[in-house]
Amino acid sequence: MNNSNATAAGTEQDKKHGYFAWFLPFRCILFLSVSLIGAAVTGKQIGEIKSWWSITASAANILTILLLLLLTKKEHISYRSLIRYRKGSLPFKKAAGLIAGFVITGMACMYLAGLLCYGSIMPRAALDIIAPIPPVLAVINAVVLPLTVPFAEDGLYLGCGVNHIGSRTAALLIPAFFYAVQHCFIPTIFDIRYMLYRFLSFLPLTVIFCLYYRKQKNPMPIMISHAILDAATGAMILMTSVSPALYEKWCSL
Repeated sequence: MNNSNATAAGTEQDKKHGYFAWFLPFRCILFLSVSLIGAAVTGKQIGEIKSWWSITASAANILTILLLLLLTKKEHISYRSLIRYRKGSLPFKKAAGLIAGFVITGMACMYLAGLLCYGSIMPRAALDIIAPIPPVLAVINAVVLPLTVPFAEDGLYLGCGVNHIGSRTAALLIPAFFYAVQHCFIPTIFDIRYMLYRFLSFLPLTVIFCLYYRKQKNPMPIMISHAILDAATGAMILMTSVSPALYEKWCSL
């Protein structure tokens, strides 16, 4: 199939499966619901169970992947088709440069958001994200989180969002918005400054992700960089879980 025929086929598929984009708020609703239910079941305040966010995220990733597989099965398409994956479509050096650029940008955005919202590149809110959990769960999660997050989030926001919204502007801004706003609920803390910090930490990168994907239709650099960022987070949680004293030391700085 030549490029013009492939583009036409993709456009027809996007129109047929346009309802996929209605699932973009799924993770926001899921995270908020799980936090509220978790607080009710444990009899604790939502803020008291925030350290469990990574376990919730890994479980949500698995549920999101199952949802995407159900949607693709229903419409008789593959997950690979959903995200428009084409093996070997990007030279290694260019892919490595993009991945490094995405990772550096993601870290810089988090530092800048901390500075804007709290006056520090590493506010206490950032340390809350890497609070200790039971070491056994931390070990499991250090593997599960980075392996599942790109297939869940990028499959949803890029595959269902960018690929299935007709307007070019909307196909960039709507998925990027939900891509970023979900982080306001992982962990869920009902504090405006905290939620703004979480949102701004990710919005620039999600816009860049959606813009790049809209133009190139190549998800791999995004998915790999996404996995690297979450692997770093999982590793930090593992470190504090194995050595809670290290976490206390960082908090006292």
